[in-house]
Amino acid sequence: MMTTAVGQAPEALLAWIAVATQLDRSALSVTLVAGDASPRRYFRVQTGAAENNTSSIIAVLSPPSEKNQAFLSIRELFEANGIIVPRLVGADPDKGFFLLEDFGDTLLLEALRQDQASRWYPQALDILAQQRLIDRGEARLPPYDEALLVQEMDLFPEWFLRGLLELSDSEMTQAGLDAVWARLVSNARAQPQVVVHRDFHSRNLMCLADGALGVIDFQDAVIGPITYDLVSLLKDCYFVWPRDTQLAWLRSAYDGLAAHHFATGASFADFVGWFDLMGLQRHIKVLGIFARLFLRDEKPQYLDDLPTVLAYVLATLNLYRDTEPALAHFADWFETELMPKALTQSWFTAE
Repeated sequence: MMTTAVGQAPEALLAWIAVATQLDRSALSVTLVAGDASPRRYFRVQTGAAENNTSSIIAVLSPPSEKNQAFLSIRELFEANGIIVPRLVGADPDKGFFLLEDFGDTLLLEALRQDQASRWYPQALDILAQQRLIDRGEARLPPYDEALLVQEMDLFPEWFLRGLLELSDSEMTQAGLDAVWARLVSNARAQPQVVVHRDFHSRNLMCLADGALGVIDFQDAVIGPITYDLVSLLKDCYFVWPRDTQLAWLRSAYDGLAAHHFATGASFADFVGWFDLMGLQRHIKVLGIFARLFLRDEKPQYLDDLPTVLAYVLATLNLYRDTEPALAHFADWFETELMPKALTQSWFTAE
């Protein structure tokens, strides 16, 4: 019999794995591996009877809500453009079954914690340079348009303010969100629009055994602002850089644009402004997402990351409150009304 954690891998998936690999089920061992914020489930499939001659692949059980066809299309697009993504072994997107190359277990996050940024970040920036050069017509990705940007930010009042902090509608009205949303949308749309991974951070980049950096979780890719993936990487919700370090990496990325023959028409100061306001949009969205993961999806571990995201928002508001009129009132409200309520929450730490 195939070994697996009891009740974790559905029989239909196990049967499909055996057919897709053309191996006898008795020669396979399937174990659950750590997942992500989505409803997807991942299993490591080890093949081969001899211990020293064992290879492994990753089986994915992905419900229809998880853009299965987009995953396949974007995987092929990235691979064709020189970006290292998991090789496809087999797929039944209608059932949500995938077999992929096993990238191992070393997230970029672990390498950063071991002070190895100088080894891996140049590769990450090179990957973003490769993405930017993908022809938008070839990519055939949806636009990161105003509707999507606003839809994302609206998760903040729905799930973080109303759901998690239990603010009333009148308390939320005082925040002046419409003006903030409009400014952040205009910032995003003013930038050159390129292929954007949309979640390009240390938990979606894998340090491979051959020294290369692999990319996962790309099914939400869009055509969007040039600074968006840089925000995900340099204002990572799971690993925080000092501002000067953050800007040094950003400068490297900006200088690399010219090296890759990509003109933005923006000075570095303009680019920093794009980056910071894009970060504000992303982190407002993430506050809503992390609250939803707790309240709806019963994933309380994401509450631990809320203080980091709140700190990013506060830092950006303090940087721009005097130069961005649309942010001034929101900055005051965030500091005097929202933060006192956040500080009373059991998940808030002052680390």
